[in-house]
Amino acid sequence: MLTPRTTITRRITAALDATPSRIPVLLGGCGTGRTTLLQQVRERVGRATSQYIDVERTATTPERFHRAISAASPFSSQGGPLGARAAFDAVLAFFTHTRASGDQPVTFLLDEFLELRTFESFPGLRRVLYDFADGVVESGNRFVLSSRYTARALRLLRDRSARFEVIHAPALSVEDTLDMLDLPGGPTADSEFTARTVHALADGRPSYVNALAAKLRHMRDTGAAGGDDAVSALAALMGSGGRLAHDCNFCYELRLHRARGYGALKAILEILADEEGLTLTEISQRLQRTPGSTKDYLSWLEDVDLVVSRQKRYSYVDPMLRVWVRLHCRPMPPTDDELAREVHRYALPRLPQPSEAALVMASAGSAPADEDRKPWGIIEID
Repeated sequence: MLTPRTTITRRITAALDATPSRIPVLLGGCGTGRTTLLQQVRERVGRATSQYIDVERTATTPERFHRAISAASPFSSQGGPLGARAAFDAVLAFFTHTRASGDQPVTFLLDEFLELRTFESFPGLRRVLYDFADGVVESGNRFVLSSRYTARALRLLRDRSARFEVIHAPALSVEDTLDMLDLPGGPTADSEFTARTVHALADGRPSYVNALAAKLRHMRDTGAAGGDDAVSALAALMGSGGRLAHDCNFCYELRLHRARGYGALKAILEILADEEGLTLTEISQRLQRTPGSTKDYLSWLEDVDLVVSRQKRYSYVDPMLRVWVRLHCRPMPPTDDELAREVHRYALPRLPQPSEAALVMASAGSAPADEDRKPWGIIEID
């Protein structure tokens, strides 16, 4: 297990073991390792007193959700009730009152817990997320929650109990990246440089690092030219049918379908793909819409963590996604020349200098874990 992940796992279990226990809320975008972390926590807690639930895959109707989690649970539960409101109340009762053998508290690990909002389309369930948050705070059981929607989660928890402890999934370190690359011959100056290159290109995201590592291994095993060339590997992965192109497409469509104003939002993402750091006025002019409507569109993109505003200028949260939009949100798939040009345009400013090797590797894995208590009482850890 990787060092930062192990550190976060320990932090989560420490929150669970506190008196009274806190409720860790693990936030991070696509491919940041949230599900892996929840599985690690489950192993630490023990399967006899814990249950992992993928809410995103099972939140259909309240009745079916209740049946699904009951059928998969190692803990006893009552039969399925009739009606959406009664079923959700039964779900909440199951989470808050269920006990393991010996009357021990149960630890529920709810992956993508915000997907409970699916039930808000049913009668009598307009405040599902608020009812859930208030209910688990009063429970004697323990909970670990995760979501890929940072802005929405923080807004939900802003006025809730201080028992909720927000933890942001950390990026990989250069040292972790070197471990994942598993380069032949052991650590050398060349392998360290490759690790720093992959880390920079992947923006420290575990899924991107993993994809690049697998591609580099394949290139070495098959004797392909440039077997240690991370930029060539990135170009191959971002082409039509490539693994990173597929991953970016999934994230792009998933977040847009969770937002409002689908068509206009796609147009803004294309505008920011052409030029980042634009102001609201500049975006509205390119979009040919009023600043008021453009501000609404941008707020919806921020709501699903596709863009971020810094000093009133907007840019992508995930730089790799911007490359994908430039390449694939067009009438025709990119040519080889277009693919190479865009990948190099992305990669060149990020490539490390060889002289940095000793300094970077000496400090790898030593990022501080600062804790900052927000004014509304939620502990947020970066």
